[in-house]
Amino acid sequence: MVFLAVVAGVAEHRRSRRDDLDRIGIVAWPGVQLLALMAALVLTAAALFG
Repeated sequence: MVFLAVVAGVAEHRRSRRDDLDRIGIVAWPGVQLLALMAALVLTAAALFG
């Protein structure tokens, strides 16, 4: 999940710096990053306390 969050962060950075502003993206990378980080937190807590 942490790897997915990092990939989403890199993808959002690349999307925000694109040259052709008319090429829109389909994936909402900040949402993917947020969900991946939350899932990583829940899975870490489950592993530690579970």
